[in-house]
Amino acid sequence: MHIATLDQRPDLVDALWDMPTVWPEFMRHDPISNLYYGLAVQEWPEYILVAEDPDEPGRLVAKGHSVPFFLPEGDELPVDGWDGALRRAVRARVAGDKPNIVSAIEIAVRPDRQGTGLSAVMLAAMRDNAARLGFTDLVAPVRPNGAKDPAEPMTSYAYRTRDDGLPVDPWLRVHVRAGGVIEKIAPRSMVIPGTCAEWREWTGLPFDTTGPVHVPRALTPVHNDAEHDWAVYVEPNVWIRHRTGA
Repeated sequence: MHIATLDQRPDLVDALWDMPTVWPEFMRHDPISNLYYGLAVQEWPEYILVAEDPDEPGRLVAKGHSVPFFLPEGDELPVDGWDGALRRAVRARVAGDKPNIVSAIEIAVRPDRQGTGLSAVMLAAMRDNAARLGFTDLVAPVRPNGAKDPAEPMTSYAYRTRDDGLPVDPWLRVHVRAGGVIEKIAPRSMVIPGTCAEWREWTGLPFDTTGPVHVPRALTPVHNDAEHDWAVYVEPNVWIRHRTGA
């Protein structure tokens, strides 16, 4: 497998967008994500990783997105997690601020290659790329995909461990095995608003009664206000910090 940055392999930009992923439909409608993915290729190609199998030239088996942003000295990682990293990356680019930290945004493995250890390989490559670009820290607002009970607070689930001391969550476990340290919870890492009709389209659920709606693969209930025709999902993530060795 060959891993490169998109600025090294601009010929793979179409393959980047064509690679299938397993994200639930509702997660494709975060307004901040739409801002980032519309700018990513032209603004941060050196922070985008593309992984190509030599036996399948021109077709990706995995990809990774990250962005640099500025975090004032002494400040904690932002409570708005994923959305916040993207907002700060855009602000740093527009304002001309020099970034001092890199945040992972996405590591995705093609569905037919999942379970083969590629996520750990891509995480290591992302950490190494941050070091190559001169950053001492790679942080990640991690979505714990193993969380099954939307009623369990992330402050509880994120710190649950197995007998060997590693997190019970598979994706958190990948990060910790790679040397990452859980730093804090980002309680409003992604905020996805929509009308009731939009949420029906995204999920196939009725969204016709005011109150919490349990959506498959959502980490918390979606808050639905049928009378006012809106619903909003607020997702907590887990900030993990990796030292790059730079």
